Amino acid sequence: MKRVLLLVIDSLGVGAMDDVLEVRPQDEGANTLLHLAENTDLHIPNLERMGAGYLVNTSRIKKVRDPIASFGSSNLAHFGADTYQGHQEIMGTKPKMPVEKPFSFYIDKVEKALIKNGYNVERPDPNHPFLLVNGLVTVADNLEADPGQNYNLTAPLDYISFEEELKIGYIVRENVEVGRVIVFGGKGITIDDILKAVEIKENGIVGIDAPKSGVYKSGYMVRHLGYGVNPNVQVPTLLKKAGFQVSLIGKMADVIECEGAEYLPMVETEKVIDLVCDKLKTQENGLIAANVQETDLAGHAQDPILYANKLMTVDKRLPEVISLLKGEDMFVITGDHGNDPTIGHSHHTRERALLLVFGKTFLPCNLGTRQTLSDIGATIADYMEVHRPENGTSFLKDITY
Repeated sequence: MKRVLLLVIDSLGVGAMDDVLEVRPQDEGANTLLHLAENTDLHIPNLERMGAGYLVNTSRIKKVRDPIASFGSSNLAHFGADTYQGHQEIMGTKPKMPVEKPFSFYIDKVEKALIKNGYNVERPDPNHPFLLVNGLVTVADNLEADPGQNYNLTAPLDYISFEEELKIGYIVRENVEVGRVIVFGGKGITIDDILKAVEIKENGIVGIDAPKSGVYKSGYMVRHLGYGVNPNVQVPTLLKKAGFQVSLIGKMADVIECEGAEYLPMVETEKVIDLVCDKLKTQENGLIAANVQETDLAGHAQDPILYANKLMTVDKRLPEVISLLKGEDMFVITGDHGNDPTIGHSHHTRERALLLVFGKTFLPCNLGTRQTLSDIGATIADYMEVHRPENGTSFLKDITY
């Protein structure tokens, strides 16, 4: 039975996109992989064997004579450089242009909708706009992404169930047009802990400093609600409806929605690869999709050495992963955007994403620069012989003997 292993190394970019000066001028010159090679003792022999050396121009990453995989890169069709939108694009969603506005722009509309649905809504600080719903859930700006891209709902899950918080999140999602509404919470904290973590930024941005609130420490749960995202036209759901197994590992379990899939959230890179190997041993068909998140976290920390170490952790485990692949398996490695830790800011960078495709029955070739990450989803659907997603062009014929 056919299987596809999709491994997203979060934020592994290979050079700024051609539109960077127009879309994100602060990312000019970004090249995550290149600058890791130039600024650390990066050693990735297994990614080199797969062709990574052909994607950046440096002698510090070898261009092997006969790569074992097809290699290329993918442009981002979504606006900006976003993990959630990047993953939706990979799975075949045609990106829609979200609005970028501080929560203050929508606060009146959201407040009215919540009250209409029977919720008690307060504004704890009239001078700094955010909402407190039923005394337990804050609705405010996201402080991690670019200003105005996302909104957060934060809750103490000892006092309200995640399912109840999610109901509030769906109402917020219906009334705003930003890229993401992120619903999350944790245990062992109170609403007072969350309110003490309120921070006020420039340009009217008011949000919760999530790490300061303690929300990540215990019992953390999260769901990302995207703008213009329909799971029914994405590869995981198309495969599941066709009777295949689907496993979502690491951050993939947080950002991809697929009814009936097995969700295996994890952050630590070694444990993510452990879960991948376990699934390769036990899952008979379908899609195993995993995300390595710690590379992206290192990029946000502007720590090239930590980023390189996490990438080398993945590289060291690749022979084990490849040894578990069966004859008809397809193995795709990609990024979803960049996060150059040397660029001078702590946000994602608008870069082409690395693309490597390996399989014992596939022809290694140069895939060039794909116009969208969705070409990955289209190719997976093509190979698995299910309906194609709404976006993307399959490159299956290019890698087939």
